[in-house]
Amino acid sequence: MDVRARRFRARDGILALLIALVIVVVCAGPSIRDSANEMDAGWQRDLVMVFAKPAGAIGDALPFAGWVHHVTGWLSPDEDLGGAGGFVASGAPAAGAGANAVAPVGPDAFTRAQLGLPPAPKRPLHTLLVTGDSMSMPLDAVLARRLASDGVKTLRESHIGTGISKSDLLDWGKLATKQAAEDPDAVVVFIGANEGFPFPPARKGAKPIECCGADWAAVYASRARQMMNTYRRNGATRVYWLALPLPRDPARQKIARTVNAAVAVAAEPYRSQVHVLDLADLFTPGGRYRVSMEVDGRETVVREPDGVHLNDAGSQLAADAVQRALDADFTT
Repeated sequence: MDVRARRFRARDGILALLIALVIVVVCAGPSIRDSANEMDAGWQRDLVMVFAKPAGAIGDALPFAGWVHHVTGWLSPDEDLGGAGGFVASGAPAAGAGANAVAPVGPDAFTRAQLGLPPAPKRPLHTLLVTGDSMSMPLDAVLARRLASDGVKTLRESHIGTGISKSDLLDWGKLATKQAAEDPDAVVVFIGANEGFPFPPARKGAKPIECCGADWAAVYASRARQMMNTYRRNGATRVYWLALPLPRDPARQKIARTVNAAVAVAAEPYRSQVHVLDLADLFTPGGRYRVSMEVDGRETVVREPDGVHLNDAGSQLAADAVQRALDADFTT
């Protein structure tokens, strides 16, 4: 039988092309748009987007793209990974993850500025708690004097000779709970002159945890985080924790650096309410101890002769840093 090949006319080719175009749009429109979005900026991307945007909109409105993805999923199957360690709807690891389980990240870990959001409305500042060891003096008095005319009540609670790593004299975890019961609007914490004491062993029969390795820093950070969480009162209170200016003695510098590193880590889950103010960079830039610094164009002594504490001039500068932070959150 003589079978002759069918001749296609130009309009048949155009019709076939249009049909193929319609199939592509309804079945892969969203994929075309996504691919266009990933192109580098330029006229080529703009040209493709002229077609990709309406194609994506049509694909979104019809169910065919989802069907195609489901039907062709076998072409690139997922590897069978078993049942452990997967994500759950909240983003946290699934239950039963065992040693790999991690605490979920909460929304308090992000500041509004980090997310590109406008600042939260400022609140009135009625009560300010300034606490810590001897480092918080005379800063507490300076802040009290400055804020008195604005009607702010300043609670001054310095506990000389105490420390987070020496709870035999004073348990700061318990003290923070008592202080938070005063319902302060803001808390300023300046502590660290007496740190470096060993922590109790993690288990019975083990050796005490000596300063200043990672194990010691981890325990210090955990204690500081507990205090921060207590002071912030579920977001009702703003906490301003002052990082230590490095002392003169090299051995004490090692402790101060470890304390500052631990405090920075401790504040991570509560960045929206706990602000670490870097006095180390202000008074000892580059890790270099200095007795004096330029203030208003004049060389000014800012440290006490003991090489640890700030004198009145230094406390004035520290108070400036605290007030700038307070002004960002409160109306006074």
